[in-house]
Amino acid sequence: MHSDTGDLGRLKPAPGSIKKNKRIGRGRGSGHGDTATKGHKGAQSRAGYKKPAWFEGGQMPIQRRIPKRGFNVPDRTRYNEINVGDLSRIEGEMVNPETLRESGLVKGRLPVVLLGNGEIDRSLKISIHRVSKSASEKIAKAGGTIDILPLDPVDKRVKKGPAKKGIKRTQLKK
Repeated sequence: MHSDTGDLGRLKPAPGSIKKNKRIGRGRGSGHGDTATKGHKGAQSRAGYKKPAWFEGGQMPIQRRIPKRGFNVPDRTRYNEINVGDLSRIEGEMVNPETLRESGLVKGRLPVVLLGNGEIDRSLKISIHRVSKSASEKIAKAGGTIDILPLDPVDKRVKKGPAKKGIKRTQLKK
């Protein structure tokens, strides 16, 4: 064997690398007596203290530093959007959500809205959930018709409530 190869049975840590554990609250002689390294007074000096995960040491918290803009509507109805110009890709005279999915213009089961970008050159019979004003004008000018489909309650995010507003309880008992 080489002379620089150490014996694994005689391995020792480097001098000064091993320190004794800090034994807190074991009297003044330990060097960590009295306040047990927790300082004087305050929540952190007392038993049972837990700081919240979002606590930032008293500086302005991140949820107050970040600017707040806009409003997110929690029960917003989301739509698949198509334009009047896209309808030229559909063969046939009938346009409904099923034919739009088959042609690849929309994906998924969201309700469909027809927007007014582009031009239409033929009359179509359109059954759709929602139509913009400019799109309905272009379709009417081309000689087509529009039928508005009702939204599915799941798509509409309808909340349960009274069937009719403004009805008094005495009227319901009759």
